[in-house]
Amino acid sequence: MGDIGMPTATLGGSTETKSPSRNKLFLGTFIHSKTLTELEYLHNAAVAVNSLGTIVAVSPDTDLAKAQTTILPQLSWLSEDTEIIVAKPGQFFFPGFIDTHLHASQYPNVGLFGNSTLLDWLNTYTFPLEASLSSLPKAQKVYSRVIRKTLSHGTTTAAYYATIDVPATNLLADLCLSSGQRALIGRVCMDQLGPSYYLDESPAESLTKTKQCIEHVLTKDPKMELITPIITPRFAPACSAPLMKELGQLAKETDLPVQTHISENKNEIALVASLFPDAGDSYAEVYDMFGLLTPKTILAHAVHLTEKEADLVRERRSKVSHCPCSNSAITSGAARVRWLLDKGIEVGLGTDMSGGYSPSVLEAARHAVLVSRHICMDEGRSEERDKLSVEEVLYLATRGGAKVVGMERKIGGLEVGMEWDVQLVGLHEVGDEEEEEDGGEEEGNVDVFGWESWEEKVAKWVYNGDDRNTKKVWVRGRLVHERR
Repeated sequence: MGDIGMPTATLGGSTETKSPSRNKLFLGTFIHSKTLTELEYLHNAAVAVNSLGTIVAVSPDTDLAKAQTTILPQLSWLSEDTEIIVAKPGQFFFPGFIDTHLHASQYPNVGLFGNSTLLDWLNTYTFPLEASLSSLPKAQKVYSRVIRKTLSHGTTTAAYYATIDVPATNLLADLCLSSGQRALIGRVCMDQLGPSYYLDESPAESLTKTKQCIEHVLTKDPKMELITPIITPRFAPACSAPLMKELGQLAKETDLPVQTHISENKNEIALVASLFPDAGDSYAEVYDMFGLLTPKTILAHAVHLTEKEADLVRERRSKVSHCPCSNSAITSGAARVRWLLDKGIEVGLGTDMSGGYSPSVLEAARHAVLVSRHICMDEGRSEERDKLSVEEVLYLATRGGAKVVGMERKIGGLEVGMEWDVQLVGLHEVGDEEEEEDGGEEEGNVDVFGWESWEEKVAKWVYNGDDRNTKKVWVRGRLVHERR
């Protein structure tokens, strides 16, 4: 990869720090989604990021020497005060992934779902684990690990569900803030359906505890620069009508985002219809009745939406988190992403741990491709265009996710004015005389032989990549993960 074959360099003898307080200049190849179907490749380019973590210049065809005589003087940056990060051969900069739906509290259960479907799985695996995290030492252990693990996979932003416990939810917010991961933090609200040991006692208690968590986040990050509170009714069956009415009013008063589940499983849909007969067999209408279907609402799954429901979601400008790994693992179904996009509904990707078995958004991206192909094999309803491309799932993982979490002006791309939430991806270049591994640096699962086009290299990464390819991760210009 001759465009990025420069050695790592610094100015003034400095080394990269985890602090965002210094201006930074990044050199190499940069790739990001320009549109749903198009990736933009900037080779031998330079991107300047100021001390606040904001991109202030993007300059194609700019090597280190040119940057020192053009970009730095134009920005009035002194060489000795600027950190230079240069991609090594086989590396490129790519926007950080945005996980639009995951349960931080369920991370220890990743891979554990047996033969369960949704409702059985909740009672067997999920509720007991979540309830146990009222123990703060246990919560600290779990939450610290899930943050580190998702960052290591390139996830710079996560929409987290915590538990019903206030101190544990606040702890998750504190850990995200200290670790530097951008996050939406939701205390789970549920006053019915769950076991007696894991329920809010009343709608009033649920509302009070939710407000306590919101206040905590806003106290720690008043401008919501890194962490944002999100109103989180677990899903309609777990919330009484009075509770959802209170949460809808809270969403209106605070203008905060909302996250919940919708139309994940057919048995769940039947349960919703029996609990809320006034909604006329429409799961989406249940949320709309209570003011919870807003432009800031993230609806996880949306596997079995009807035409009428999808039209309502679009009309309310609510968003969808597509969770292909989870939907496959617990036999929920295959969401029709092309159909949702054609409807004009914004879609992002979610790992949905622990219904999903992996903390990797890249894993979700490749499964989104595969699920779309399974839809294509359904002779009763599909078309060839139902297939999603590599370019499209990478868009969902970045810009699409940014729209879903309401941050499309800040993250998801590499334009001037956006914040530097970025991962450095490294692919193994196979040499002419490749020798057996000798215990040196991990090469990962992606081999590049030198004759591939850039489109082919990216496709190899999507289909074969994992956390070994994620060499460094920054959020708002701060280095938050580095693979050793």
